[in-house]
Amino acid sequence: MNSLILTLISIVLTITVYFGATALSRRVVSPFTTPILTATIVMIVILSSFDISYEQYSSAKEWITSLLGPATVALAVPLYKNREIIMEKLMPAVFGLVIGTLSTILSAVWISKTLGLSDTIQATSAVKAVTTPVAIEAVVLIGGDPALAAAFVITSGIFGAVFGPALLTVTNISDPFSRGLGIGTVSHGIGTSQAVAEGPVTGAVSSVAMGASAIITSIILPWVYPLIQL
Repeated sequence: MNSLILTLISIVLTITVYFGATALSRRVVSPFTTPILTATIVMIVILSSFDISYEQYSSAKEWITSLLGPATVALAVPLYKNREIIMEKLMPAVFGLVIGTLSTILSAVWISKTLGLSDTIQATSAVKAVTTPVAIEAVVLIGGDPALAAAFVITSGIFGAVFGPALLTVTNISDPFSRGLGIGTVSHGIGTSQAVAEGPVTGAVSSVAMGASAIITSIILPWVYPLIQL
């Protein structure tokens, strides 16, 4: 099959599957019907069934990924509309961001060490909670694997989108600001897509937390990681 035709079919298929997953999540409300999870599973099954490799699908992925830029910029709209709420709670938010980012790095590395995993995996796990472009650059500074970092980031984001809101609900955290801060700090863009579905405040705060945690991680990681290894 012509590569261009395969790319176009893959794009249309991906969009169709995602809309279907979104419709399912509205009908069946459950952490396990989160669109990003069900759409990912369905796409893996379809691609495997038709023996389409990741390399063949990657051109479609790049087209779709290019839309992340405008989508991220679009998050500025709810951010602007809720700017007064964000500024009002700015200092507690900054404190929570720093603690949350540090906790994510420390827990990931310590769990990896406890399980006896290799130094490469330990280093790579430290960046699992930040967005992929930042993760693959930052992980090089501490001896991790960029390709593995991308896989960790995606997995972490899916788990955060699926279980994050439910865990916050179980622990009686209902404030939209707090929920957005928690989801964005540990689940980057994938989690933020779920936070947006909860409401404008949650989505706006999550988008800010996503960007801020990436900046904080890239600054402190080269200094913190060597200390963890002592």
